[in-house]
Amino acid sequence: MGLDLLVASTLAAEDSGGGFDLIGVILWPLKWAVELILVAWHWLLTAAGMPEADGITWVLSIVGLVIVVRAAVFPLFVKQIKSQRKMMEIAPELRKVQEKYKGKKDQLSREAMSRETMALYKKHGTTPMSSCLPLLVQMPIFFALFSVLRDVKMHAEAGVGGVGLLSPELTMQFYDAKLFGSVSLHETLGEAWDAGNTPAIILLAILVVLMIVSQFFTQLQIISKNLSPEAKTGQAYQMQKIMLYVLPLGFIFSGVFFPLGVVIYWFVSNLWTMGQQFLIIREMPTPGSEAAKAREERLARKGKAVNAQGKVVPIEIVQAEEQRKLEEAERAKAAAPKREQPMSKKRAKKKGSN
Repeated sequence: MGLDLLVASTLAAEDSGGGFDLIGVILWPLKWAVELILVAWHWLLTAAGMPEADGITWVLSIVGLVIVVRAAVFPLFVKQIKSQRKMMEIAPELRKVQEKYKGKKDQLSREAMSRETMALYKKHGTTPMSSCLPLLVQMPIFFALFSVLRDVKMHAEAGVGGVGLLSPELTMQFYDAKLFGSVSLHETLGEAWDAGNTPAIILLAILVVLMIVSQFFTQLQIISKNLSPEAKTGQAYQMQKIMLYVLPLGFIFSGVFFPLGVVIYWFVSNLWTMGQQFLIIREMPTPGSEAAKAREERLARKGKAVNAQGKVVPIEIVQAEEQRKLEEAERAKAAAPKREQPMSKKRAKKKGSN
């Protein structure tokens, strides 16, 4: 929801601001790249025999754009998942630090609390900001995409093209492309409502509902399967449960004010995220979570297990390693000097007299 509002407010500022277009200058290389990917997919699809100006050709070009963008940021997505997992895992330790300095508002206490908090982040190799990195990387790309698709109508009516390979001819093809004979990719739900375009209204409404459902399911996967018992206690978990129901509602805003082409991009991107989340939870679950237990059971049925380094190996190797550690612990316990029970003064005096 925050991204949708930020996109809308930023581009509104771009439209209303006169003179030097700073946002346009910053987004220019990204818009050029977006047009390159979009036109490349359109060329491949038309080379395969699809109609140049057909709506489905441009929709599939947008899907191709999603594939390229999301594949490029996939390593960051994995890093985000790991960072979020670590943040949830250290939540109990963070609460202990907060409770330790609860009610202490002096400068020394605040500095000590800050140092201990940063030490925890350093120890576990994470920060709150690292979990937001993929979103921050995608945000300018989404700005550029929104701008490219939004400007199709303006550029087509002016008889000009985009900033790069989206020529005037391709821009006009995009502008004229329709789904179901009457649904334009540059049309918003508000415009469709004003024009009484029932097919466009139905299609956009369906996409909004599907985006809400996909976002809800993506978040539900995390809090229902991929959190350890320790992580399911405290304020962070409660906040995630609230966001489970609040965050998807942001797509109502996007469905009303964003062009159909952007809504399609966002919906396909949601599906990609949902699939990625499923694979990450299945193959890289949080230790101690239900997903981790399910993975251990699947591996055990195949005669495999996860070792201390997190690698999948034959179960015999893990069992042998556990047995070795158990024997080492028993030897260390046997070799340790026995602790003598303290004697009272009376008992010690009596023992000395003997």
